[in-house]
Amino acid sequence: MARRKSAAAQLRGLLEKKGSMVVAPGAYDGLTAKLVEGAGFEAVYMTGAGAAARYGLPDYGLLSMSEMVDNAQNMAESVSIPLIADADTGYGNELNAIRTAQLYQRRGVAGLHIEDQVFPKKCGHLDGKEVISVDAFARKVGAVVEQRLDPDFVIIARTDSRTVLGFDAAIERCNAALDAGADVAFFESPLSREEIEKVPGLVKGPCLLNMVHGGKSPLVTLKEAESFGYAITIVPALGFMTVMAALDDVYRRLKETGEYPVPERMMTVVEAFRHVGADDWDLLRNRYAEPQAKKENV
Repeated sequence: MARRKSAAAQLRGLLEKKGSMVVAPGAYDGLTAKLVEGAGFEAVYMTGAGAAARYGLPDYGLLSMSEMVDNAQNMAESVSIPLIADADTGYGNELNAIRTAQLYQRRGVAGLHIEDQVFPKKCGHLDGKEVISVDAFARKVGAVVEQRLDPDFVIIARTDSRTVLGFDAAIERCNAALDAGADVAFFESPLSREEIEKVPGLVKGPCLLNMVHGGKSPLVTLKEAESFGYAITIVPALGFMTVMAALDDVYRRLKETGEYPVPERMMTVVEAFRHVGADDWDLLRNRYAEPQAKKENV
């Protein structure tokens, strides 16, 4: 039987498909990762903002490296599609970033992105960010590249400098990171549709687009992003912001009315369990059950 490709090799294979953009919706735990896979997507993205929200915290760099790694492992083990994970700044200097990337690899993550913010960082779509020097950024990216354990592991270099130093400086940092060995450049927070369209033509390598409703960048369609030349588009906040809005509504209605607030779309218990693999576990239960139990389960 042929050996299954590693998650990193799967992701690298997707990136090498000519004329095909990788779309990775955001998830924040094993359940939401499974829902992304169930919807038919070929990759999933672990959102740092969503992971922080899972702990009841804002995206201010408050989670530790070990908390992020544990969350990434839970998600990677929940799906068969490759996981791209937010690794913030690498949680320190070059040595910290090396260890972060190596732990992500050991936990089954297919790729990650490291950014050039000062730690502790802030969400890329908030004001008041600070960035390290371009040389320090390139050194950190280069260190992670040189010390990766799996040559297929995809390293994405993210710059948050657009809203701090300007458009041209952000392009310079993308190219410096690619020169340092990064596989993909992540230009965070382009401020107009024109900027979104220009980035892939000015960056000398594959680019990632971050789509966030209500953020600093205008929204474009996936078809448009692909036509502009992006290699990856992530949609980080779609899952956790949708869940937060829905729960805000049903909890408020329960408090106000005292009645069970049945949503317009509701699952049965059986449907909910099927979304997290109950049918597969039932097959295994029957396969390994005692003979009499097998007859009863048929």
